[in-house]
Amino acid sequence: MAETLISPGVLARENDQSFITQQPVTVGAAIIGPTVKGPVEIPTVVTTYSDYLNKFGGTFLSGGQEYSYLTSIAAYNYFQQGGQSMLVARVASGSFTSATSSITNNQTVTGTAFTTGSFSLAAAFIAGDEVRLTTPDGDLYRFIASADPVPADDVDGKLYFFSTGSVATDSATNLAAEMDAALTGLFNVASSTTELQISASAVGSAYNSTTVATGSSSTFSTQVTLAGGSNGVGISTAFTLKTISEGTIMNSYSPEGTNGILPSGSADNVRWQVANADTGSGTFTLLIRQGNDTTTEPIVLETWTNLSLDPTVPNYISRVIGDSYQAYNSSENYVEIVGNFPNQSRYVYVSSVDTPTPFYFDNNGTAKAQYTSSIPVVGRGAFGGALGDLFYGGGAKFYNYISGSTNLQGINATDYSDMISLMANQDDYRFNVLTLPGLTIADNASQITTTVNTVQSRGDAIAVVDTRAYGAQVSQAVTSAAAINSSYAATYWPWLQTIDPGTGQLVWIPASTIIPAVYAFNDSVSEPWFAPAGINRGGLDTVVRAERKLSQTNRNDLYVGNVNPIATFPGTGVVVYGQKTLQKKASSLDRVNVRRLLIALKSYISQVANNLVFEQNTIATRNQFLSQVNPYLESVQQRQGLYAFRVIMDDSNNTPDVIDRNQLIGQIYLQPTKTAEFIYLDFNILPTGATFPA
Repeated sequence: MAETLISPGVLARENDQSFITQQPVTVGAAIIGPTVKGPVEIPTVVTTYSDYLNKFGGTFLSGGQEYSYLTSIAAYNYFQQGGQSMLVARVASGSFTSATSSITNNQTVTGTAFTTGSFSLAAAFIAGDEVRLTTPDGDLYRFIASADPVPADDVDGKLYFFSTGSVATDSATNLAAEMDAALTGLFNVASSTTELQISASAVGSAYNSTTVATGSSSTFSTQVTLAGGSNGVGISTAFTLKTISEGTIMNSYSPEGTNGILPSGSADNVRWQVANADTGSGTFTLLIRQGNDTTTEPIVLETWTNLSLDPTVPNYISRVIGDSYQAYNSSENYVEIVGNFPNQSRYVYVSSVDTPTPFYFDNNGTAKAQYTSSIPVVGRGAFGGALGDLFYGGGAKFYNYISGSTNLQGINATDYSDMISLMANQDDYRFNVLTLPGLTIADNASQITTTVNTVQSRGDAIAVVDTRAYGAQVSQAVTSAAAINSSYAATYWPWLQTIDPGTGQLVWIPASTIIPAVYAFNDSVSEPWFAPAGINRGGLDTVVRAERKLSQTNRNDLYVGNVNPIATFPGTGVVVYGQKTLQKKASSLDRVNVRRLLIALKSYISQVANNLVFEQNTIATRNQFLSQVNPYLESVQQRQGLYAFRVIMDDSNNTPDVIDRNQLIGQIYLQPTKTAEFIYLDFNILPTGATFPA
């Protein structure tokens, strides 16, 4: 109720005018590309290069040589030049899954194993090779090797597909995972190096004499005929963990060697250890360790203490560590979250709690006897069963050898399509520049065009794209650039040589790998509406040299064709020497600094307007908008972003009929500042005694 005076007196009132003006949400670059590890097709924010390495990895081996993806080089340079955050969307060819590990307890399970057998693979499967499992009642299950991408399974037809792998061990792992998933409830299948081990899980002896044959076309040979087993005792699983990162690189499972080393353990995967298991309290400690550590020198990445399998208590393992994972839904184009509790671990999530202990204590506070054996035993283990190789086939091409659309750092251009489409989701993914190093307008027109359309429809980001593969000519770079007409895109040329931060080797990279770093540096020392070019803000400190040294004529030809030249000057080095967008029509928006000015202004003003949706359409609401937008634009003007501006949101553009349509209209007029790109200096020679002009 409003305060008022009814009879004479004094009413002391206060008006709080100290509200702090909301500042714009800070956003950074987004990059789409392959990485060594990490979740596939799940855009993830990283805030430092160390954070990037932790989530997505650094170097990898291919053909006996060490490489880094362009994604990693871009991330390194971006954070080196002052970038604050980067949205990374990992792309890959084929099917990728998490690695899994089951943590056991002292609970025993008695059952009957009825058919067992094993056989070894002599070599890696090639596409078309097949494994056939025929049961005594005539059911035929076919498992066919396929090069990536792997076709969808035909469950009704008992027809399944798995990735060939590059060596026999990979084939065995992929085949075992596919068979185990397809035959759940009938058989258990596992692999140990190149050997497949098969045993029945169904009750009865119906599966005695099941045959397993391998071959192709019409030629098959029986490898093993499964024989009857006997009653046995097994160990129960307390809970199951899965890695957040996907791909075979996460498989650390192998017999421990001297000092507890894992032959498959690496800095990129993990192992686990259970400690301090206490049946009296029903709690235990879980350690997540680096995959390549040792028993004497463990590298503990995470420590989770006082965990419980009791779902009714706050320290329930799923609640503490998290049991959720994200999956890209290609049919609906969104990332869905599966699970109940958000992830707190950076490495794993709880896939299942197999022996929960609800209400672990009785009314006397004593542990119930039926639950004490459910607590995990003290020990350690590793992860396995993950699918997905870094490359879809042999002969992957990197750095200046990248070209075409079917071998871009070992993957296909079509693998980028889902993430380009997902980036249209403006609510979930915030960024101001988007890049796809390795793709070019000339070789990957479909993906580049979709990328430009995506940022243009968003209206809050600019796409930095490349024109051609390494080795192109000036005229070719210009011709390719002409295919795009948008102020929401910019291109730079030529390619650049830099030091790979992971391998220390000199490598060639496309300009889009380094330009987000130029933008980040520009913003850290000035403002987005300053030109990210020239000696002051366009110097490329981490670049050794450009693919070619451009002449003035070269630079002229490129600039006329809306390609921003990267020049080389004596004593200065390599410098970005242009800031045109790919808009063909001459206007203020044919410059990068103006486009980025509009991106910054629209981002902030849209955030202000979002707070007014569903508010009363009154003068007070309009004044609330004006009180935030005008001071912000004044500050931009003071920081050399605008010559002048005007904001109108009053009765003139919010007439009664507009209000009746539930609309609130604001009009913002801007005069962006221009940059001095062409400087003319006239030197006038005068005779002795002449008077200088005033």
